[in-house]
Amino acid sequence: MGKSDLKLLGLRASPFVNRVQFALNLKSLDYEFITENLPNKSELLLKSNPIHKKIPVLIHGDKPICESLVIVQYIDELWSDGPSILPADPYDRAIARFWAAYIDDKWFPALRQFRYSEGESRGELLEKLVEGVALLEDAFVKSCSKGKSFFGGENVGFLDLAFGCHLGWLRAVETIANVKILDKTKAPALAEWTERFTSHKAVKGTLPEPEELVNHHNKMMQAKAAAASQASK
Repeated sequence: MGKSDLKLLGLRASPFVNRVQFALNLKSLDYEFITENLPNKSELLLKSNPIHKKIPVLIHGDKPICESLVIVQYIDELWSDGPSILPADPYDRAIARFWAAYIDDKWFPALRQFRYSEGESRGELLEKLVEGVALLEDAFVKSCSKGKSFFGGENVGFLDLAFGCHLGWLRAVETIANVKILDKTKAPALAEWTERFTSHKAVKGTLPEPEELVNHHNKMMQAKAAAASQASK
């Protein structure tokens, strides 16, 4: 398949875009990456995702698919001859989807809020994040990995992508706030999984390094402060 058949609209710093990139890499699919300028969204993005107007969007031929978990499932179902992403067992598949929804609906929003938080709210959010890591450690050990290397067992799977795409920002936020969210003394299995996942060929080189994301964060904060200063004049 040529790159012209698959286009991914996104931004390198977006974990949800990274998630789709990992899935495409797992299936050894070539694609064209089209960088979006979110303050000035392209006509292609607005046309392809008129409901949410968000990235990522995968365009297959002339058909747009939106929302990262939906895109990952589309990739897995369509290119079924490559490594499976979703578990084959219906119960395991349901469990993976449950935890993926928890990560996107509960855990990552807390990480994003913590990144901008101050005072008492920062402590409360940190507690939520650490509790979430403990829950994921328990899920990895007791129900998902079955004693193997990844949430998906022997191979990287759906839940690995769902959580693993946030590791860049997790490490960046730890640097920004000078805290430890994923502590290897409290979540040893998850800490070891982190090293295996970030070293995987489908991930390495695609997941942004923490330093890059810290710089991205600092630029965003500077731009926000400049806009606020301009608006107050």
